[in-house]
Amino acid sequence: MAVPNPEFRPRVRALVEGQWREPVVVLHLGDVGPDFFVAGRRKDGTIKGTRLIRRFFWNLIRIPVGTVVSVVLSVMGGGAASIFGGKGAVRGPENAQALGLVDAAKAAENPWLVYSPSHLGVVDTGYSDDPATNEPAKLVWHETAPHAPRLWPRKQTLVWPDKSEFRFDLTHEELGILKQS
Repeated sequence: MAVPNPEFRPRVRALVEGQWREPVVVLHLGDVGPDFFVAGRRKDGTIKGTRLIRRFFWNLIRIPVGTVVSVVLSVMGGGAASIFGGKGAVRGPENAQALGLVDAAKAAENPWLVYSPSHLGVVDTGYSDDPATNEPAKLVWHETAPHAPRLWPRKQTLVWPDKSEFRFDLTHEELGILKQS
């Protein structure tokens, strides 16, 4: 996971604090690609029963190439590696409340998790690493208390009222920001 440009964090904070009118904590989510354990979804998050032909041909390519790449990465890295594992996990019933946040974060080019005592959201800062040439940051998902999920930042877990949950991975730098907040 790449380290985000530090200029984005104050921009995201200013955007959200201006809308929510309370202090927020800003965490870079990076590449969101969790494994899904949700009824009606495949492990990669796609909806079961759709795009069957494309999925068949994708698996014909992905499995042999992915296996070779995983073996090469394991040998070169000195430990077990796999390109098939996700970064985090989503668990819950069909149409779980967690899917709104996760789908928005997966679709975002550069997602940031923002939270305050009464709000939680995802902000996208766009595809470019240069804030000067990038589009303005935008809030792509937002929920307020009491409907917002409960966040355990140090456990990197969100749990919704329907008991669905999203576990995500943060970099060491982002974990350091949590300790400062």
